[in-house]
Amino acid sequence: MDRNTFTGLFLIMIVLAGSFYFFKPSEADIKKEKERIAADSIQKSATTANQTTLPTATAPVAEVDSATLNGPFGKSITGTEAVSTLENESLKLTFTNKGGKILSAEVKGQKNFEGKPVVLFSGIENKFGLNLNIGGKIINTNDLYFTATTSATTLSMRSNYLADKYIEFVYDLKANSSNVGMNINLNGLNQVIQGNTINLNWETTLVQQEKDVANEQRYSAPYYKYLDKSPDHLSVAKDQKEELKEGKIEWFSFKQHFFSAVLLPAVPFEKGDMEVKVSTKPGQVKWYSANMQLQFNQLAQQSYAMKFYFGTNKFSTLKAQGNEFEKQIDMGYWPLKYINRFVVLPFFNFLEGFGWNYGLIILVLTIALKAAMSPLTYKSYVSMAKMRILKPEMDVIKAKVGEDNATLLQQEYLKLYKQVGVNPLGGCLPMLLQLPFVMAFFFFFPNLFELRGHSFLWMKDLSTYDEFIKFGVKLPFIGNHLSLMCILMTISTLIYTYFNNQISGATGQMKYIGYIMPIVFLGVLNSYPSGLNYYYFLANMLTFAQQFLIKSMVDDDKIHRTLQENKIKPAEQKKKSKFGSRLDDYMRQQNQLKQKKD
Repeated sequence: MDRNTFTGLFLIMIVLAGSFYFFKPSEADIKKEKERIAADSIQKSATTANQTTLPTATAPVAEVDSATLNGPFGKSITGTEAVSTLENESLKLTFTNKGGKILSAEVKGQKNFEGKPVVLFSGIENKFGLNLNIGGKIINTNDLYFTATTSATTLSMRSNYLADKYIEFVYDLKANSSNVGMNINLNGLNQVIQGNTINLNWETTLVQQEKDVANEQRYSAPYYKYLDKSPDHLSVAKDQKEELKEGKIEWFSFKQHFFSAVLLPAVPFEKGDMEVKVSTKPGQVKWYSANMQLQFNQLAQQSYAMKFYFGTNKFSTLKAQGNEFEKQIDMGYWPLKYINRFVVLPFFNFLEGFGWNYGLIILVLTIALKAAMSPLTYKSYVSMAKMRILKPEMDVIKAKVGEDNATLLQQEYLKLYKQVGVNPLGGCLPMLLQLPFVMAFFFFFPNLFELRGHSFLWMKDLSTYDEFIKFGVKLPFIGNHLSLMCILMTISTLIYTYFNNQISGATGQMKYIGYIMPIVFLGVLNSYPSGLNYYYFLANMLTFAQQFLIKSMVDDDKIHRTLQENKIKPAEQKKKSKFGSRLDDYMRQQNQLKQKKD
């Protein structure tokens, strides 16, 4: 990989990279964590029967005055918390009658970095409910107790306002599906709820699934999609709250690095707001909040149909869901995302069909890219060889003209280029054409779900870094570990820089800056996926092989003879290139300016 490539990558990584420091939790945080652990233990003790009663009453009746008990949803204000479950081959969902909501969502077949099941959210920090204006008071269904009724694939949660007036949440989980249907039924509340809108509120804390929480935060953000627009997201790096009022909202998502929880209403939300906060607590990634407005038509019976998606961020899986869910996966900026989506990913999926190890797939993918780019590599090599051969003549011109008159020196150089028929940019342009493909992989591999949990050689998980050395403490610049594949990538880049300088004849600052950038990238890429560093290492090694092959095909003496022949060749016999035409125009303009000055 050449200096221009690393310079471009460095600028992108400066924007993306961030350092998140972990602080010791406060007493309040420790107390909250104990409450979460207690809730989890209660959840684990629950069986998969229709309904299991928890031993502790969360709100004793004695603490609520009689006026409250006789008011709106009076009999639903107190109760004993109980859980119910629905599960299939893909999901295990635990529900609580406190709020009638999903208490936790486990994605089956997936493990977190500790080897435990992937649970997208769990416990008391997950809130879901409707905010209803009843008698000038806001009632949140998250605080009400519901009565659960279950069947094989459905679960009904009902909370009564009066005997014939109630709120009902009906959940439906089909076999072999990552989708959960939800119907919100409001019966007989048309003369109770004030206003023509109601608000749906969902808050949750993402728990850590991957080994590097800082890297997981880098790729986690709340997403939303306006009707007839492309999906967008809040900040991935900092706290942010945003009002969504540019149109109706087709869906929104609590997106984590490799998993998502998406809510898709049958009728788009009128408007809403979303918020994200970066967590500094151990084991937590971010806190998300969404408030969405639903149209309330004051009907005696009004329903809202919705669908949840709880599952992986595998591109093909999200695309099969429709509604542009797959655009949550960051494939890079234009044109990088098009290269990844329509060139790299299809070819990767084709290779995946052979059932090979993913390390082998990356190798074949790299070879294919290098083979496709070999004409540009050859052209770049030949152009740099021409410039290297011309360097002695350029040194003579420099000694004759002197360095003080930069304009005259540049004109003399251009005359020489014109005489011998050399484009000084000929070595750069082919490399610039390759740069988008090289940069596209910088986004491709870190967001590729397929690599998660798959090993190759000593790399236990290609989706995260390999720990060759663990320091036990976080060191400046490098972090708390050293990645062996990142070290190999750095060494190969330094060697490539040396050989590239020999080919191009680079001198001065340009000769040494190429050695600085790989060292900088050692610190930057040390915590990036080993699959990405493996690709860059392979790219460097294949570039070595290409250069040795091209070197055996290119005769420097023949190039030198051709350049000298071009000098004495009549102007009318020289093939005029686009660069030559622009060079003539430039020199003509310079002569005109000189004549005006004289």
